[in-house]
Amino acid sequence: MVSEPYDDLTQLGGPSPLPASPGEAKLEKVVNPHAGTPYCIRFTCPEFTSVCPVTGQPDFAHLVIDYIPAGHIVESKSLKLYLSSFRNHAAFHEDCTIAIAKRIEAEIKPEWLRMAGYWYPRGGIPIDVFYQTGTPPDGIWIPDQGVEPYRGRG
Repeated sequence: MVSEPYDDLTQLGGPSPLPASPGEAKLEKVVNPHAGTPYCIRFTCPEFTSVCPVTGQPDFAHLVIDYIPAGHIVESKSLKLYLSSFRNHAAFHEDCTIAIAKRIEAEIKPEWLRMAGYWYPRGGIPIDVFYQTGTPPDGIWIPDQGVEPYRGRG
């Protein structure tokens, strides 16, 4: 049985259909169990997909989301469903990356957020997109994202 602080979560505990679009996806949050303690949360999505708005061809990225929570944290299943809703969403790399970061920022209002989209080559050119809400607070360990620059086969 789901306990009282989690009664408003709608996607845990059973099947959840894939949202048809990012706008229809529900990004859920829970109360930060360690509010007042500064720490970093990282989500990594190495198999993110969307489609090119011009050609309709698939695009692939490795996303890394780091944030320092304030009062709430992102519920991870809802994030997975939200990110999966981009699978048939037509948008450029820059739009997908920044839209995801801004949606998370709007939903949970973190103390700090950093988002990176490491996009695989399209037309021979990889595109990396980075977003950050400001300077991270002092004294918090925020590891390197660990994603190597694209080197091709050379």
